Amino acid sequence: MARKEPQGGAASDAATGTSAANASRPRWLRWLQATALLAGLAAVVGSPWWGPRALSHLDFFHVRRVEMEGVRYARTSELLALLDVDTLQSVWQPLPPLALRLEGHPLVLSAIVERRLPGTLHIRLTEREPVALVEQKGQPLMPADARGRMLPIDPVRTPLDVPIATAPDSALLHLLGGLRASAPSIYRRVARAAAVGTTEFRLQLDSVTVRTPRNVTVARVRDILPVEADLARNRLRVVELDLRFRDQVIARQP
Repeated sequence: MARKEPQGGAASDAATGTSAANASRPRWLRWLQATALLAGLAAVVGSPWWGPRALSHLDFFHVRRVEMEGVRYARTSELLALLDVDTLQSVWQPLPPLALRLEGHPLVLSAIVERRLPGTLHIRLTEREPVALVEQKGQPLMPADARGRMLPIDPVRTPLDVPIATAPDSALLHLLGGLRASAPSIYRRVARAAAVGTTEFRLQLDSVTVRTPRNVTVARVRDILPVEADLARNRLRVVELDLRFRDQVIARQP
């Protein structure tokens, strides 16, 4: 009678052979292989740290070009001076400190610095946007952003299509910033904005004056749009729209 070999016998023999081969290796060789494996794993895990440090010493990765994106108002020469990077430095240097230097400029809201190998630093800037030219007694008009920060922009060198604010009132500038962002069609019509006393704002839109309380919201200012459309359909001309009364827009004719 033919004898059947148990299934899986070949696999068992192979496993036994492998175990025997491992056991026959000298202990020092097994120790050396384990050490090499651990060293390899450590090199892979630590490469984000040591890789840039090693590459930074190569001339091939020295900075040869700086690209800037988003620059409109700031002077490039001032930004480069703040960046303080020359051709002896590597693109593999830490980038966050470079961004912090640029954000020290009064016109820079945020900066992102990226490396483009082999030798370029690419910078994406977000600048502070002027929302008004502010009148200050005895001083020239000064651009200001929505947070009330005065911006060192020369309106003669860089023409600005923004309204005039009669005072550096932070709430008034915040309102203009909100209109610029969320109601640009109204913002573009504002020629002059003023704080009247401690309770009221007045916005001069074309030939219409819009009166609002100081706590007015952008959504509330938008309430003038359907009213203006209705007045236009009826060919009625008004000189003032008053938003100081709750849920009402009062139109006053000449």
